[in-house]
Amino acid sequence: MRVEHKRAGTVPFAVALALALVAAAAPAPGGAAVAVSGTESAPGETAVRELTIVASGDLLVHQPVWARALANGDGRYDFRPMFRAIRPVVRGASLALCHAETPLAPGAPSGYPLFRTPPALARAIAWAGWDACSTASNHSVDQGREGIRTTLRALARAGVRHTGTARTRREDERILFLDADGVRVAFLSYTYGTNGLPLPRPWSVDVIDARAIARDGRRARRRGADLVVVNLHWGAEYVHRPTAAQRDLANRLLRRRAVDLIVGQHAHVVQPIRRLHRRFVVYGEGNLLSAQTSACCPGPTQDGLIAVIRVRATERRARVTRVDYVPIYVRRPDFVVLPVGSHLKRLRKASAAAGAEAAALRASWRRTVSVVGRSRRTRPLLGRG
Repeated sequence: MRVEHKRAGTVPFAVALALALVAAAAPAPGGAAVAVSGTESAPGETAVRELTIVASGDLLVHQPVWARALANGDGRYDFRPMFRAIRPVVRGASLALCHAETPLAPGAPSGYPLFRTPPALARAIAWAGWDACSTASNHSVDQGREGIRTTLRALARAGVRHTGTARTRREDERILFLDADGVRVAFLSYTYGTNGLPLPRPWSVDVIDARAIARDGRRARRRGADLVVVNLHWGAEYVHRPTAAQRDLANRLLRRRAVDLIVGQHAHVVQPIRRLHRRFVVYGEGNLLSAQTSACCPGPTQDGLIAVIRVRATERRARVTRVDYVPIYVRRPDFVVLPVGSHLKRLRKASAAAGAEAAALRASWRRTVSVVGRSRRTRPLLGRG
């Protein structure tokens, strides 16, 4: 059974996409603006279009984050200001994917080890422009079966699609199909485990199994998927280098062509982007939003990235041609997620008082680029704040 979703404001396949997110000079050599472009062939030629999918890292709401959201809303939780600076990057894409790591449930919020995140986060996710969230993570069952139910209900009420956890067996058997300007994208989600907590039902959370993922990917293709994107909650926390298990699984899935693209979370720090078997793996996007610091956690957990996935589509096939990325940084104490490059440009025009923030952003840019990499098919982008 298929779940279909078409992004508001998209155009049919035959119409060229004409969107652009433009920024000026890069803050570091090789930096570039995010650009989303479309092309249309001349009469008689095979129609060729280029479009962009963006994917982001962990949404991990600790006490300082929800306290700030409560202050933003003057007594009601409002997470929207935290996403305002990256909203143009998210909304400018043909399709935007996020990762809701923690359960959204009513009641008093709680943090590690058993998270309970205000459901108002779902409204901010929709406002920022994300179309769908993966929900399979090591915290999926922190609030039991009821937490899965309230999470999916909150996302659905906000108009955000979801995959990775399920309320019923039938829901688990569905494949989430999303429309990216006429390209049908299947979006799958799996986690390595649930921190030792038992699954409420065997089908409540999709757990990583190479054969099952490959089977689901092939099933998605039979049902008309042009692209299969899989989100994996995997790896070792606070470690930039992908584990042997990550590398092995990525090789198995991409070599068999079971999926076209892998995007990963859980490490809470960025990991490399690599091309394997003519396909791509974003091993780790780091945190999108969190309150982790060096006081609790090793590694630069304020750094993250938004993957910018370039897709070339014809009437016969669609393929990922390159994966760029926007380095991001979670600013304290307001927890605004900043696109590092474009915000640095803005700070150059500000007063000397912005010097400390600029220094932190330059350091963040260098850290992220040194880990994620720069190549003919991958480069850091400015974004636009």
